[in-house]
Amino acid sequence: MQNVTIWSEEFGAETDTPILLIMGSMSQGILWPDELVGRLTAGGRRVIRYDHRDTGMSGTVDFAAAPYTWDDIKNDVYRVMDAHGLESAHLVGHSAGGLLGQFVAVERPERVRSLTVIGSSPLGGGEGQVLMRALTGQLHPEGSLPEPAPEFVSFYRALMAAPPPQDRRALINGMIAEQRVLHGTGLPFDDDAARRLQERIHDRARDLSAVANHRLAAAAKADFEPVGVLHQVKAPTLVIEGSHEPVKPGHGAIIAERIPGARLMIVAGMGHTLPPEAHEELAAAILAHTAE
Repeated sequence: MQNVTIWSEEFGAETDTPILLIMGSMSQGILWPDELVGRLTAGGRRVIRYDHRDTGMSGTVDFAAAPYTWDDIKNDVYRVMDAHGLESAHLVGHSAGGLLGQFVAVERPERVRSLTVIGSSPLGGGEGQVLMRALTGQLHPEGSLPEPAPEFVSFYRALMAAPPPQDRRALINGMIAEQRVLHGTGLPFDDDAARRLQERIHDRARDLSAVANHRLAAAAKADFEPVGVLHQVKAPTLVIEGSHEPVKPGHGAIIAERIPGARLMIVAGMGHTLPPEAHEELAAAILAHTAE
């Protein structure tokens, strides 16, 4: 096992029902909003969030010298649980964090009390290939996952062709522009709140450029995701998708179809972020789903 330090924090009493929050690829744990975490804690949950390796305050690596794969990122879920003394927990994952949650639920069902996936794609569905085809203009094979929204594709094509930002202000402005696209078109976008969040993300990162290692990890093992296994998920599963999801539209319904007994919930106006307008609804749903 690689010796990589993982930053985490927890809220609530140790005797409360544990929820582990798993954020998406290249994303810090603080993207789980403080208000949402507070609502879950007030509902009697012990809530843990963490920074993936190579993000935020977790350790960064020289990928060329010490390469890793998404199997290692997935195994960090177990490391965080073990560090907090959890034999099992309710897993709540956003985007690629939901993918990791699905994998853990298949691989180690005894460690998953329930599963909640938000803005995610089905395990084994080839999400990465769908995104790459969309960004490079390749043909979309029949039967593959639905493509991202046109505005998402246009933004990232332009980003891939643009020169890198040269200073902190330009970098943060670019991060805000990305957040605006991920936010979607269903709810007003708060520029001031976005700037505060992105400044926090920028300033707490050990090395902001290290997040690119997540892409290298995906390329290092393209067959990371097992195929055709979601029927093996035994944990009660809640699938949440925003009505204005720009990255993985319609993927939630596919997850819900493939996991026995899973329930699909659509949040009006929400895109691929966790906006304040949705916190009350999200917290209520997660609290109900994790009630023991």
